[in-house]
Amino acid sequence: MYSRIAIVGLFGSSVLTYNNLHVTCLSNGVGLYGGLFNISAFTQGFNMFILIIASGILVLTAFLPRKVSIEELSSPFSIITNKLYYDKNTISNRTDESFRIIEYALVTLFVLCGSVFLMSTGDLISIFLAIELQSYGLYILCSLYRDSESSTGSALTYFLLGGLSSCFILLGSGLLYANSGTTALDNIYIITSISDVQIKIVENSSSNYLSSLYLYQAYFYHISLIIMVVGFLFKISAAPFHFWSPDVYDGIPTIVTTFVAIIGKISIFAFFLELVYYTEYSFFDFSWSSIFLFSSLFSLIIGSVLGLSQFRIKRLFAYSTISHVGFILLALSINTTESISAYIFYILQYTLSNLNAFILLVTIGYTFYLYVYTKEENKDKQDIFIDKTNSPIQLVSQIKGYFYINPYISISLCITLFSFVGIPPLIGFFAKQMVLSAALDSGYVFMSLVAIITSVIGAVYYLNLIKQIFFFNHDYSTNPAIIKDNGYIHLTGYTSSRYNKKNIKKITFSPESIKISGSLSSIISILTLLLLLFINMPSEWFNIVSILTLTIFKA
Repeated sequence: MYSRIAIVGLFGSSVLTYNNLHVTCLSNGVGLYGGLFNISAFTQGFNMFILIIASGILVLTAFLPRKVSIEELSSPFSIITNKLYYDKNTISNRTDESFRIIEYALVTLFVLCGSVFLMSTGDLISIFLAIELQSYGLYILCSLYRDSESSTGSALTYFLLGGLSSCFILLGSGLLYANSGTTALDNIYIITSISDVQIKIVENSSSNYLSSLYLYQAYFYHISLIIMVVGFLFKISAAPFHFWSPDVYDGIPTIVTTFVAIIGKISIFAFFLELVYYTEYSFFDFSWSSIFLFSSLFSLIIGSVLGLSQFRIKRLFAYSTISHVGFILLALSINTTESISAYIFYILQYTLSNLNAFILLVTIGYTFYLYVYTKEENKDKQDIFIDKTNSPIQLVSQIKGYFYINPYISISLCITLFSFVGIPPLIGFFAKQMVLSAALDSGYVFMSLVAIITSVIGAVYYLNLIKQIFFFNHDYSTNPAIIKDNGYIHLTGYTSSRYNKKNIKKITFSPESIKISGSLSSIISILTLLLLLFINMPSEWFNIVSILTLTIFKA
């Protein structure tokens, strides 16, 4: 119920954000709280996007994962006139710990508050407060499952390294203030834009010798911005600051991994875009934003190569995320109109594809509650299942032959993985094509070659997942507990006496009647169709991206 209330609130907030677009579109933006926050059409657009995505993630905990489907009771008349009372059954009524932690929805709202504030920030102080509000919420979210040793350990790792990255952000912010004397980003943007202005000073009136002095030493700002951005690169697990993410993704529950891998990055990407655009001026050949280019190079290589040796599926998704971050940072480092359009579009498709992949992973885990693993040689290796209750799917070998268990979910996962690879006409192909086109147009030939080669290498572990799903037989059998004792339902009506119930019929159901609930199947269907049918509706997507790009480049 708390998750459902949160979903309603998020949708209401997105509607209010949409209604306020006309205010920001008629002007260059609105400043709030003395310039601590700036609201523009760009920030409002990303706010709507992040609120809708968060509501999609909360669907995982807002509705029960399974339903009992009985054809004779599925007519509208039967649903209206009868009430069904389920007898206790360990399979059909089983839920994991996520449905018993009521603080989950509240903590996610704190994370979203920090994300929204960070995208609209206009001051160094509000930057630090916003990123810490977001980060603290993610730390609490990871450690919320108190009975899970792996979740607690991963949350502690995340907290310690997140605190280290916050130190970098605070140090960079302090150096910026020390060099500029202001905390307002607008003032810092102005200073960087005039950093190459020279003042002529006469050292000796009797001589004609003139010396030049720069009004501001720009390399001070470059060093400060690099230190601050290193802290943010920690937060988005960009290489070479990625080492925490595979362990954390693998140790925390899959529902929490979905939130950490998606929501924690969107706001930072949106903040990066404005920061790079307004501080691009430099009288040096080396600009501070070149750190994004180096991080992109390392992310592309590390995310693709190290992912080949992974046998735990969430660690594989972690390295996949690092590879995608490499593409995103490549588009950001180019900083042209075309590359910024590619940057925004890649963020959109990255978010949708990852959301669908993690929801499918959670759904596969729910379907396996009906089965037992019968592979003898792995019975003595129980240590590899570090938290089976909250993360049922942990190994690549667990999804072997899953097509013969649930072909629809298998096909949806296959489409998502093909989108990760960049197979046309899926949306992932167009995102990578836009980034590579912008890179080649700006002369980044070497980086384009690296991106293409690493995409081919990364396709190996995606195709290995598809091979495991479709080309092998599974090692599962139906749980003997429900074969021995099928579930049953009491069909209950009402007698003439008010509030007096009477059992009319007792109906038994087989394991095949237990299916995935409509909430999960609906969101998976919507996301899969968006990935698959993008080619039929590209103009709407490109129009949104173009409008967001123009709001940045309107000056």
